[in-house]
Amino acid sequence: MTTAETQNGAKKDLIVYVCILALAGIQFLIAYQDISASQMFVRMMIVAIVEAALALLFFMHLWENRGLKWFVLIFTVSVILGMQYGWTDSFRLIDGAPWAK
Repeated sequence: MTTAETQNGAKKDLIVYVCILALAGIQFLIAYQDISASQMFVRMMIVAIVEAALALLFFMHLWENRGLKWFVLIFTVSVILGMQYGWTDSFRLIDGAPWAK
């Protein structure tokens, strides 16, 4: 790797880092807006997803490796869907076991 490639890579990392800092500043501004909680939640989630995507793509080098990108995407979706599997049983905590009544 030549010095020019190293400087170009460091420059790209610095630009992404500044973008993530700007997004954190946007979250700070959103937090002090006079909006409803649901609107704030949606706006914060959108900014957080963009921020996380930037961090994953550039600092974990997912933009370079297409196979790794698909693995992380499929694994993340599988874990989220697996976590949702238990929600159907959550009402048992409120109502008790159906056979106990």
